[in-house]
Amino acid sequence: MADVSVARTRRTKAQGMRGERARACVALAALIALGGCNSLDPGGAFLSARAPPVAPDAAASSAPQGSPEHRKLVAAFGGEYRAPAAEALLNDLLARLAQAEANPGKAYRVTILNAPAVNAFALPSGNLYVTRGLLALANDSAEVAAVMAHEIAHVAARHANQREEAARTAQLRQRVAQIVQSARRGEEVEAIEKLSLASFSRRQELEADQIGVATIARAGLDPYGAARFLEALGRSGAMRAGLSGRGADEPDIMSSHPSTPERVSRAIAAAREIGAPGVGEDGREAYLSAINGIDFGDDPKEGVVQGRRYLHGKLGFSFVAPEGFTLENSASAVIGVGSGGDEALRLDSVRTPAETTLEDYMRTGWIDGLDAGSVTSATVNGSPAAYATASGPEWRFRVAALRLGGETYRLIFASRALSAEADRRYMASINSFRRLPAREAESLRPLRLAVVAARKGDTSQSMAERMAVSERAHDLFMLLNGLRRNGPLEAGRRYKIVVE
Repeated sequence: MADVSVARTRRTKAQGMRGERARACVALAALIALGGCNSLDPGGAFLSARAPPVAPDAAASSAPQGSPEHRKLVAAFGGEYRAPAAEALLNDLLARLAQAEANPGKAYRVTILNAPAVNAFALPSGNLYVTRGLLALANDSAEVAAVMAHEIAHVAARHANQREEAARTAQLRQRVAQIVQSARRGEEVEAIEKLSLASFSRRQELEADQIGVATIARAGLDPYGAARFLEALGRSGAMRAGLSGRGADEPDIMSSHPSTPERVSRAIAAAREIGAPGVGEDGREAYLSAINGIDFGDDPKEGVVQGRRYLHGKLGFSFVAPEGFTLENSASAVIGVGSGGDEALRLDSVRTPAETTLEDYMRTGWIDGLDAGSVTSATVNGSPAAYATASGPEWRFRVAALRLGGETYRLIFASRALSAEADRRYMASINSFRRLPAREAESLRPLRLAVVAARKGDTSQSMAERMAVSERAHDLFMLLNGLRRNGPLEAGRRYKIVVE
C-alpha cells in the first residue's frame, strides 16, 4: 500500500505541475494576443526548442566571415563573443571533422555567438556558428564535436536546398488546389503539406545525427558524445519549462525536429554499431580548460534577470516583478509567470510619436477589451506613464505604458481575477520601473563559468551552494555537469560552477 500511495502522490504532483504549466501557457498566450509581438530593443538545428534560430537569407548562405551579411547575421545573435582558447579548440576539432567527412576537403571556420540560448548552425560557405550557451551545456570535446558534425552534415547533404525546394513544391500544390478546387479542399491540402514538410525536416535531422555520429568516430572522438549532448539538451529544455511555466520539449507532430528521446535512442544505436563505450576520446579536460571563465547566462547589456528584478544596461532601466513571479528574458520581451500559473506578465517596447500622449496611445487599439474609462495618466520615478485595465473572456489585465529615452515600454499583467490585492501587487511592480543610473548600468557584470576541482568530501549539493544563482542552483549544477544523482563527487575531478 505504501508503494501505491507514493505512486499516487507522484502522479498527483506531476498532474499538478502540468496543470500549472498549462494555465501559464494560456496566460502567456492571452498576453501575446492582447499586446501583439514587439521587441524590447527595436532596431541548423542542434538547438533548444526555446531558442528559435534566425533563418539566414540566400545572401548570407554564402557569406564569408567579415562580409556585411555575416555581420548582420552575427548581430542577430547578440554579436560575436571572443574566447580565444575556446575558438582554437573548436577550430582544431573542425579541422579533424573536415578530414573525417565522407568527402573531405572543405574548409570550415567557427564563430562563437554572444547568446545564452543553446543554438548552432552552419552555412554552405563553411561558416559555422555556436552560441556560448551551447558551450556551457556541453561537457567535453566529443559532445561539441557532435554538434558541429551534425551541422556540417546538413551542409554536405544540402538539406537547406532540399527544404527550400520542398517548400516551393508545397506552396505550388496549395495554390493549384485553391484555384481549381474548393477553398475547403485547399485548406486540406495545406494541412497535408505542412505535415509532409515537418516529416521531411525530421528525417533530415535524424539523417544529420547519423552522419554526425559516424564523422566524429572517424575523427577519433567518442561517438557517444552525440547522445550525451542530446540528453543534456532535453534536460535543459525541461528545466527551463519548470522555471518559466511553459511546456517541456514534448513531441509535436508539426515540429521540425524529432523529440529528444527519439534522437537520443537513435544516436546511441548508431554509436553501438561503431563500438562499445570508450571506443574514442572524449577530450573532457582540454574542453573544460578551453571554456573556463566564459560568460554564462544573460548579457547585462542586453538585459539580465536577477531574481525578481530585471535590469537592462543598454536601454538603461529596471523593474521588479511581484512576489512569486519567475522571469525569463528574450530578445522580444520579458515574460513572467506567477507561482500558481494563474498570473503572467509581459514587458516589451514600441516606438510611439513624441506628440502622442500615452493616454491617447492606450486608446489606439493595441489593447483588446480596454476599459477606456480606466485610462489614467501618471508619473513613475520621473517617467511619463499611463495606466488602464482591460478584460477578456477569461482574463483580466492591468496594463501600463511608460516613456523613457525615446521608447515606450508596455507592462502587461494577466490574472484570472483582478482582485484588489492582485492589482495592488501589479501597481507596485509598475511603480518600480525606473531609469538605471549610468554608474549602476556600467557596473553590471555577467556571470561566468568557473572550472574547479572537487575536494574530498564535496557533494553535488556542496558545489551547488558555491553557485552565484538564486533559482534551482543544485539542478543547474547537475545539468551543467551531466550528473544524474546527488551524492559524493570524485575528489580531484573538475566540474563547472557559475560564479560572479
